[in-house]
Amino acid sequence: MPTPREILEALLPSLKIAAGYARKIQASIAVHPDKFDSENFFATALTDADLSIQTFIEVTLLSLFPEIRFYGEEFEKTYNTKYFRSIKLGPQDDYLVTLDPIDGTRFYMDGHPNYQIILTVLNADGFEAVIALSPAFDRFYYSLRGQGTFYGTLADDLDSCQPLKIGIPKDQVLLSWALTHLADSLQGQFEAICVKTDYSREVAIPNTNGLLTGDLTGAILAAGKFIDGGALSWMAKEMGYVVTDHQGNALPELSACKDYQWPGVVVGASPEVHGKLLKALASYG
Repeated sequence: MPTPREILEALLPSLKIAAGYARKIQASIAVHPDKFDSENFFATALTDADLSIQTFIEVTLLSLFPEIRFYGEEFEKTYNTKYFRSIKLGPQDDYLVTLDPIDGTRFYMDGHPNYQIILTVLNADGFEAVIALSPAFDRFYYSLRGQGTFYGTLADDLDSCQPLKIGIPKDQVLLSWALTHLADSLQGQFEAICVKTDYSREVAIPNTNGLLTGDLTGAILAAGKFIDGGALSWMAKEMGYVVTDHQGNALPELSACKDYQWPGVVVGASPEVHGKLLKALASYG
């Protein structure tokens, strides 16, 4: 079994090609029919880029690590799911690689720059590694368990990257789709950005990746999906942020979770910020 770092190093060249492809076709992207009926227009967004990038990374994985477990967001639509040993989390040290081929597909479809390609390496007890590429900003970020979070340009390799340190992030907190009601509790302390009510096709609001750019001092997520929001939250934790569930407890081991996601996640740039976010949650029981 390759190490998490070896997996990232082996896949990075292909991920960079995928990033260049995503950037190139964004302006002329053809939208597929929504994945399923939902009022959440973030959950239903799907494009050619999602499917093509997942297929490309699947082909790369099967050629390099044919025995590895793999779960891609579009596993029901791609040709290669059946060739992987499993799409499920395995026992300790039998890693599962996951992919969100375009995190922030709605942002991507509307021409905004803050979308990402996110790949993770998961163990039964927790995250081992995450790499997130931001094609429009010529940047990528990666984290390895217990080693911190790093950043570089798309021309860099892992060894060329620098430790990621955010000075003073903007006083903004992201609320996921189901948590819009918390905005009133945060008034006067933070600028609450609600995905459901504040999204605009004309002006980009911060996505969860704002935790890595200094655009967010915190986030409250109804659920931390391992492939995107949970992965970015874990990267923030590796960077030094405080990350817990909605009650302030440590997040459970991944093997104890269902549907590839943590229960609700709270991320704060400092203990003070985190405490205020927990208080806002507690005010709603």
